Amino acid sequence: MIQCQRINNANASLAERERLSGTLFPDDSQAHVLLKTCNRIELYWGEGDISSDIIRHLYRVASGLESGITGERAIQGQLKNAYLEACEKYKLSSQLHKLFQTAMHTGKRVRTETRIAEGAISHSQVTVDILKKENVNLKQKVVSIIGVNKLTEDILKFLTDKQAVNIFLSNRNFEKAQTLAQKYKGTAIRMDNKKDMLEFTNVLICATSAPHTIIKEDDIADEKEMLIFDLAFPRDVEPALANRKGIRLFDLEDVEQFARNNISLRNNEIKEAEQIIEEELHKFSEWYNYTKYRLQA
Repeated sequence: MIQCQRINNANASLAERERLSGTLFPDDSQAHVLLKTCNRIELYWGEGDISSDIIRHLYRVASGLESGITGERAIQGQLKNAYLEACEKYKLSSQLHKLFQTAMHTGKRVRTETRIAEGAISHSQVTVDILKKENVNLKQKVVSIIGVNKLTEDILKFLTDKQAVNIFLSNRNFEKAQTLAQKYKGTAIRMDNKKDMLEFTNVLICATSAPHTIIKEDDIADEKEMLIFDLAFPRDVEPALANRKGIRLFDLEDVEQFARNNISLRNNEIKEAEQIIEEELHKFSEWYNYTKYRLQA
């Protein structure tokens, strides 16, 4: 029996996902696929029968219908990477192979045959939109980014396009910070010096993979004014900072809510996507029934 355990944005808040994330421990001796993103931790394992609920759910995930920002594209790459990593490490059952291969195919169909991704945006783009709405003068403000990854590089591209001149980049691996900072004419700062960096920072963007908060309340002076984007899961910034005068803190849920408030996705596009998912679910059922019949013959 194919089984699935999941903790995601549909059944748990950001705080609950942080608390529960440590309770989902895959057994490394058992073949499985582990999908981890900022919105979800999902574990798939087993062989044999598979419920339509599990198939439909993963198809919806691959299509961006279960994302915090509906239609976002990043999930397809994350799903593919999770599957390929599992393939390298384990001998997966034929049913798990088929499930993930058809999920990726379904996600591609949805994005090709509907306009679900038209206007769909990433967390980096929403961060940029909020900066625009806040009328931040990027030529005069100091922007500090903690974390080196695709998300932060996308933000760096925008800052460079807007001729931001005071950009600081920090990362646990200082060499990675140096490489990215040089590419976008920024300055790399060692994490050991983060408190000094925060003293002159006006806009702080955090997106690391650290398992714990890296920005504490006492890292930022009481009178300091700062716009903070915490795009990490688990969170990089202590939530209590949001209560401090002069601090405006946006976490993942805030960013996703901003996107939902500013993007109208037509219902017929979602309906078309769901129709494709049902078609692919039917194909999967036909494949499984045929395979099962041949094994029994």
